[in-house]
Amino acid sequence: MFPEWLTYEWFLPETLKSFKWANSYFLFGLLLIPLLILIQWFFGEGKKQKLQLTLDEKTGSVWYAWLRFLPSFFFLSAISMAILALARPQRELSLDEEFSEGLNIVLALDISESMLTTDILPNRLESAKGVAKQFISSRKNDKMGLVIFSGEAFTLCPLTSDYPLLTDYLNNVSASLIKASGTAIGNAIATAINRLRDSPGEGKVIILLSDGDNTAGTLGPETATELAKSFNIRIYSIALGSRSARELDLKTLQNVALESGGSFFEANSGESLISIFSEIDQLEKIKMENRKNRERTDYYFIYLNWAICFILISFLFKITIVGNYLVD
Repeated sequence: MFPEWLTYEWFLPETLKSFKWANSYFLFGLLLIPLLILIQWFFGEGKKQKLQLTLDEKTGSVWYAWLRFLPSFFFLSAISMAILALARPQRELSLDEEFSEGLNIVLALDISESMLTTDILPNRLESAKGVAKQFISSRKNDKMGLVIFSGEAFTLCPLTSDYPLLTDYLNNVSASLIKASGTAIGNAIATAINRLRDSPGEGKVIILLSDGDNTAGTLGPETATELAKSFNIRIYSIALGSRSARELDLKTLQNVALESGGSFFEANSGESLISIFSEIDQLEKIKMENRKNRERTDYYFIYLNWAICFILISFLFKITIVGNYLVD
């Protein structure tokens, strides 16, 4: 109903103590107020010719005799409020914000025919897809993409922070999406690099899931790894399947990971695959930073409004018949 500034609470000592004063040196101006009172008395009341009258005690103590000081009171109050406004009272609110710089991660998934082997139930491909979906759902603030490969490699989903969309793409992955046979690991890495090299931020990661040696493609894994190193991209390679059920040269996947600054893992069951993704999740923790933001709110307008109000009241007393009556 009433304006925010129109309350006596702004003059309470606890209110004034709660402020931080941006221009605190103006507060020394309040020391001039007693000096102004003395000057006004010296040139005003002190110099007036006084007529001594004999008044009874009752007449001399009429309460409205003190009202003659009201114009000066409001004028000095206006100056005091103006000084407080110039001192710029503020209140500060500290806000703690958690900032994280997300990673850029590309899943490179082998969909060759051998990925349908059932040594990891229900098969290698479906097990990898299931664990990858859990990994996607556990990430925050990351951008993730999906590359699939067998004899060829192509991007199924570019980097995105739309995790449900990425999960839908992953659900639709099958061994029939690429007709070319073989395992083009080098091409898969190169395709993933193309998605990561221009992405902002320092955290760039390829998670390579495959169950076979490099048997196809136009680019060797060694060359692709050198490219990854040049763009500061780490590769985590995962060899899928039990050793008895696969024909796999582990050296290729090992070298790809170690040379790029990543890690190599073997997954021979669904449980071990879950454990591997959990370990990668720990290795690639998001960098969290706490930022303290301070919001300052100014309240100078409160005292500026009071200064205007008091000065108007003071002039009102000066220029109206009320002022003449009080002086007399």
